[in-house]
Amino acid sequence: MAFPQPDQLTDASLFLMRLMVGIVFLTSGWRHVSNPEARCKDIEMGKAFTVFLGAAELAGGFGAIFGVLIQLAGLGLILVMLGAIYVKIFRWHTGFWGQSGTNGWSYDTILVVMNLVIVTTGGGRFVLLK
Repeated sequence: MAFPQPDQLTDASLFLMRLMVGIVFLTSGWRHVSNPEARCKDIEMGKAFTVFLGAAELAGGFGAIFGVLIQLAGLGLILVMLGAIYVKIFRWHTGFWGQSGTNGWSYDTILVVMNLVIVTTGGGRFVLLK
């Protein structure tokens, strides 16, 4: 084994992953709710849905960071990302990497897997409310 006791770092690693997931969804959710007119045009959805999506991303992001109802937050964020993947594949016909190599659904898939780890591990020990 390369590291003598890697399990001692598991909770810290899970917290760092939750922090990254939370930051991604907080910033995305904030863009949705702070300027829904512009965002609804970008994502080609209605204004009410854009605000709902932003609120869901904010709630999930806070849940991920603070560890509040962490598994529900993770499941909700997985659903958000599966919706984004669906839109990119079937409505926008975007490939895995996208046209520029960075605007496909590869990023969304990574977030699905990160949230799956959060759901299946319960987010580690550093949570407020499971």
